[in-house]
Amino acid sequence: MMIRDAEILLAGTATGSLLVLDEPLSFWGGVHEATGVITDTHHPQHGQPVTGAILLMPSGRGSSSSSSVLAELIRADVGPAAIVLGSRDPIIALGALVAEALYRKVVPIIVLPADTYRAVSAQTGMVRLEAAPGEVSITPA
Repeated sequence: MMIRDAEILLAGTATGSLLVLDEPLSFWGGVHEATGVITDTHHPQHGQPVTGAILLMPSGRGSSSSSSVLAELIRADVGPAAIVLGSRDPIIALGALVAEALYRKVVPIIVLPADTYRAVSAQTGMVRLEAAPGEVSITPA
């Protein structure tokens, strides 16, 4: 699926299993830093690993510390392969940008409008995300 109306917060390419989150997630206190498993007991996807996933989430949830936790998840190779958001989240973008600058590991981040977000959330299985200026696509892998 070619996506014309995506906003790229961090360009790159990633392949992984699509993990659709029903609610926003805070990386700080919501994801185990050593395993990448969602530990927030109130989150609908509690117990699911974000490791290597194309993470589709409506938004982040609170705490500016989420950016440092996300950067550490990426550094430890237990973070998501890419993040697709329903609304812009500068805290999440900052974590991925820091990981790229410090660890040279790229986790693409894009923001989709509501219609496109719903269409992507209906996909299942392995997907490939490509985000470059003027070109964004999410296709079966």
